[in-house]
Amino acid sequence: MSTEAPKPIRETTHPPLLLNPNKRIRLLKTATHHSHPEPALTISQTKHHPTVPPIPGSSEPSEQEGAVYFIGNATTVISYGSLRFLTDPNFLHAGDHVHLGPGVTSQRLKDPAVPDLGSLPPVDSVLLSHYHEDHFDREVEANLSRDVPIITTPHAKTCLTERKREDGFRKVVGLAEFEGVVVRPVDDAGQQQQNKTSGRKEAVRVTGMPGKHVPPGPLALANELLGAVPPTNGWLVELGWTKGTDGAEDFETGYRIYISGDTLFVDELKEIPKRLQGDRIDLMLTHLGGTTIPGPRMPLLMVTMDAKQGVQLMRLVDPDVTVPIHFDDYDVMLSSLNDFKKEVAAAGLEDRVVYLDRGEEYRFAVKK
Repeated sequence: MSTEAPKPIRETTHPPLLLNPNKRIRLLKTATHHSHPEPALTISQTKHHPTVPPIPGSSEPSEQEGAVYFIGNATTVISYGSLRFLTDPNFLHAGDHVHLGPGVTSQRLKDPAVPDLGSLPPVDSVLLSHYHEDHFDREVEANLSRDVPIITTPHAKTCLTERKREDGFRKVVGLAEFEGVVVRPVDDAGQQQQNKTSGRKEAVRVTGMPGKHVPPGPLALANELLGAVPPTNGWLVELGWTKGTDGAEDFETGYRIYISGDTLFVDELKEIPKRLQGDRIDLMLTHLGGTTIPGPRMPLLMVTMDAKQGVQLMRLVDPDVTVPIHFDDYDVMLSSLNDFKKEVAAAGLEDRVVYLDRGEEYRFAVKK
């Protein structure tokens, strides 16, 4: 009896996204020049693999290292080589409110580690998991330069481009599930940059992963008709190198990051380990919080994983290290980080988790 071959992790690869780190787009659309000196991330503590000693040397990420800096909610900065990505930008402060759907608002409870968009160092691209105000707040949407590259869902691409007409964002890549794009840094002449030590050409490959913000069943069908809760992606972010010019077929992975996005633990996620076919996830950033709408006074529908589901996802994906994010920034989040810690301890997985507070970073080695 023959068994069906597993499907590939990428069914489609978009044309490469070429970015020049020497000429990064100014983040604020009103800015006329970059600040000098450039703003720097204030790192309160650097954490490393829970069981593997860190690479000795400089306090700055080396050519063989990467880092994830936690700002708050689902907002992080992922750095690798000359490239820097900003995920789900939200810089609202404690006391501010976001609109999450018809009749649904939420109050922010914690301040982000970076006070506003203008206080960030320049970034090369934004990774936006979905078009929701707690992941792309109204101030970011109003003030972000329309030329900053954004990788997001097809739905969010439509919202950011077609629906905004003359004020739309101009460099948006929409990735559906299992669609990918390779991000290649280039120099001023448009040539892909080579690592001075290894001679290889660093690159990052981003692939859309499945996610469901609404549980399957009648509610999901109703949501498709009403469009109340937007579709969401997870991301597979591979840090690595290319050898040739197309940046796709010859991509060599040195480190895999899986970002869950605002999903529940649903059957669609089981496709991820199947399609990876034994390739290991090195780091998982998992969105938790047990976000429940319409709000804490009427908790009717959970739309992000709670602590128990977060551990279920750890068992399914089996990452080397998990860093929980998106767990206590808003009052609709009813499953605390302590709940997750208890579930992790009960599962005997304490040595597989790194906990970051806002303003802390996780530094890791990228395999050569």
